[in-house]
Amino acid sequence: MTALQIPEIKLNDGNRIPQLGLGVFKVDPGETERIVAEALEVGYRHIDTARIYDNEAETGRAIAASGIPRDNLFITTKLWNSDQEDPVAAFEQSLERLGLDAVDLYLVHWPVPAAGTAVGAWRGLIEIIGSGRARSIGVSNFEIEHLRELLDETGVVPAVNQIELHPLHQRRELREFCAAHGIAVEAWGPLAQGKSDLFERDAITAAAASHGKSPAQIVLRWHVQHGTIVFPKTIRRARMIENAAIFDFVLGDDEMAAIDALDEQHNFGPDPRTFDVR
Repeated sequence: MTALQIPEIKLNDGNRIPQLGLGVFKVDPGETERIVAEALEVGYRHIDTARIYDNEAETGRAIAASGIPRDNLFITTKLWNSDQEDPVAAFEQSLERLGLDAVDLYLVHWPVPAAGTAVGAWRGLIEIIGSGRARSIGVSNFEIEHLRELLDETGVVPAVNQIELHPLHQRRELREFCAAHGIAVEAWGPLAQGKSDLFERDAITAAAASHGKSPAQIVLRWHVQHGTIVFPKTIRRARMIENAAIFDFVLGDDEMAAIDALDEQHNFGPDPRTFDVR
């Protein structure tokens, strides 16, 4: 199985992450093994899962069956909110389900400020990376105040912040903070989760027509040119191939500016400041 030629981004700890991957959020566990296997066959080498997705074991089986050398893969999973008080035990359970000795990136999934456990969870991740069982550690859905708390309390900067990010919700202040601190930004819901008319906006349709690409490819290319890491979810092989065909063209400055102008600060996911599901 030949890997796709996907650019990599260097993280602040010196490790490198493919800029495009496959996410398995809301992928039925019964379908996950097949879908991950197809992604690996297509040439994806970056897979993003989480404990709460309930498909780590299926993801791990597809990885094992692929025969791809472990060093050629980038695997992410995440610490769920109810596990923040014992992150080391939760991590070990994730490793067991995945059938791996280590992951490439382990994230605190949500800050859950009402619980007050994020800093303790982060200290646990620092312990995990010290053991070598996670090559990089980071966070997901952390706002500026949550990141500042981690930095003030531990001095350890996350390698990654995975956030809801798409042309209708561009998170410019948060992205600037992350850039200033060397934190790479990953976009979940990079296509606005199909919950909007994004693909019908003039800035998107005009660029799609100009480059002979689909609206989804235009949006993913916009992310890439902003230096964002993306891992769109799909259960279709043809869409996996389409999503990866975004490195053979470049959006012009005017096209990028037109898409930048679509920002409405419109999120479709939960608010990290109030999300308290455990």
